[in-house]
Amino acid sequence: MTPSSVIEFLIWLLFAAAIIAMLAKRLRIPYTVSLVVGGLLLGVIRIPIPMLSPLQAGHRPDWLTPDMILILFLPALVFEGSLKLDVRDLIRDSVPLLLLANAGVLLAALVTGYLVHWLIGLPLLIALLFGSIISATDPISVLAIFKDLRVDKRLSLIMEGESLLNDGTAVVLFGILFGAVVAEKLSVPKSVEQYVLAVVGGAILGSTLGYLASRMTETADDPQVEITLTTILAYGSYLFAYHLHLSGVIPTASAGLMLGNVGSKEGISPRARIAIQSFWEHISFVMNSLVFLLIGLEIHVRELLQNWTSVLLAIGAVLLARILSVYLLVPLSNRFAEKIPFRWQHVAVWGGLRGALALALALSLNSAFPYREQILNLTFGVVIFSILVQGLTIKPLVKLLRLANGDDATPA
Repeated sequence: MTPSSVIEFLIWLLFAAAIIAMLAKRLRIPYTVSLVVGGLLLGVIRIPIPMLSPLQAGHRPDWLTPDMILILFLPALVFEGSLKLDVRDLIRDSVPLLLLANAGVLLAALVTGYLVHWLIGLPLLIALLFGSIISATDPISVLAIFKDLRVDKRLSLIMEGESLLNDGTAVVLFGILFGAVVAEKLSVPKSVEQYVLAVVGGAILGSTLGYLASRMTETADDPQVEITLTTILAYGSYLFAYHLHLSGVIPTASAGLMLGNVGSKEGISPRARIAIQSFWEHISFVMNSLVFLLIGLEIHVRELLQNWTSVLLAIGAVLLARILSVYLLVPLSNRFAEKIPFRWQHVAVWGGLRGALALALALSLNSAFPYREQILNLTFGVVIFSILVQGLTIKPLVKLLRLANGDDATPA
């Protein structure tokens, strides 16, 4: 693999992303769905043109690896998502968000794991590990649809905030269960201790780094320098946590929240704020485009079809786990905080798509890990179902529930 072929591959992917984005807008299809379908077509179609050879299997670089997703793609996506969130809105809905992002992920992982163990026959710890891999939501295409339909902003915030917070929970839980599989034993007290340390320690680390970066931006009255500082913060917080053996997702999200709510309002000029926002929106577009195109390119359709029974059972287990998480925990949060309408809960269930994080965690298992291929097939199958089926049907569901155009924001 030569440097020129890598650059050619990147250029073709960006070109495909731009074309797909224009077609998706014209056809009113969710962008991420279009990207995955486009990747599938690019991976299947064989065009005998030398210039297109970097897109063909065996010629393209392997970018769908844990290092690429976890270290290159994920920090940028998490940071961009946290940078634009208003912490006051998160505090207002802190009860449902914390319940869904913590207890919800734990419940979903347990339910999925036990069902996969019972239905498919994977060993219990392996099945629970799969449950942790697939438990975090990634509703990128759903949020885009919400924006087009002018769905109530609070519903969008709840789903976006849950996705941001549950990424860190899922990664921490994955690390605990991975260690349990290696040790062939799960110690509950030790696992709880690791979980609390990772979550609290990561949040403190990220908030501290975000605050320091906010103070630095006060002395740098230059948009280019301030954009550079935000880039250092996004990746630096992730790598710093990685070297401290903490989850990098939680510090990166905390750093983004701190910068977006302290630095951007106190130390960053309006001109620089617009430049930073535009920069990270573009980075998010590029990263999401690459990730979802790569998902489509790397899917082994034949293997999924050969294991269709197990894949369908895993999809059913994941959906049931999501149903229990939402319909059990949201009514509980309604007792202590502003109510979430019942119809919103239907959208939260069906809009809980899975995406890049699940693939990154599954791919991070080395080739010698037991049942790795089964975990990969199940993960790919669930992700593809959520993106293609749930992603394409969430819009009709929102309209059916009369939640489009902000026409019904009252509890029901």
